[in-house]
Amino acid sequence: MEFRTIINIDRPGFEIAPCERMLFVGSCFAENIGRRFLEEKFRAMVNPFGVMYNPVSILHTVKRAGAQPFDTAVLTLGTNHVYVERATGEIVDNCQKRPQHLFQERELSADECFDALREAITLLRNANPVVNVIVTVSPIRYAKYGYHGSQLSKAVLLLAADRLVKELGTGVYYFPAYEIVNDELRDYRFYKADMLHPSGQAVDYIWERLVETCFSAEARKFLEAWRPVKDAMGHRPFNPASEAYRLFMEKTRKRARALKQQYPEMELDL
Repeated sequence: MEFRTIINIDRPGFEIAPCERMLFVGSCFAENIGRRFLEEKFRAMVNPFGVMYNPVSILHTVKRAGAQPFDTAVLTLGTNHVYVERATGEIVDNCQKRPQHLFQERELSADECFDALREAITLLRNANPVVNVIVTVSPIRYAKYGYHGSQLSKAVLLLAADRLVKELGTGVYYFPAYEIVNDELRDYRFYKADMLHPSGQAVDYIWERLVETCFSAEARKFLEAWRPVKDAMGHRPFNPASEAYRLFMEKTRKRARALKQQYPEMELDL
């Protein structure tokens, strides 16, 4: 007897390799997943100019990142709501606590979302023609829009993401983080105290599904090799000045250096 609906996730036409150069841009969910990649020693840049919720702000970040080449970019869409500065008519990424009357809130259409994301991907491909792009929709609901309004906003993003994958080819892939939380993990124990943001356990589960779906065999092998080293380096001793702890850390650093020799791209600060 099945007590939950498991999301069947298609594999992308590419695989994430160990220690790739990665860019994460988008909502708070991009921050959570991006930090996990940093912990696993990928060369990741996570929201370099702050959290970006809508597709136009994601485009702005890609523009500001310049011509840096990335192997994989992860774009996490949070909302289609934007704030337009009345004086300039420009969509702003952050109101910077200026008075509300200086801005007008509006909603991007599915076409506008698609156009912004397509331009972002074009810029990424200009820097690296073989860059892979993973698009996700954040599972975090926006209570301020009302829950029906939040669902409508997500629907627009889902339509834009679906069109993007269909039109831009095998290097663009949709990962169903939104669907995993809403269909597999539809229980409040998988949420933080605000009942809106996914819990650490939920993020860990999404990470596991991402690894099994998108990582190469070599990348999974790297994660297995790095895990005991990471755990050892995060160990908190009772007596940091003891000889036993000094020998323990010396052995750990030796294992880390050996892993660095095997994976030269690995970012390791000892």
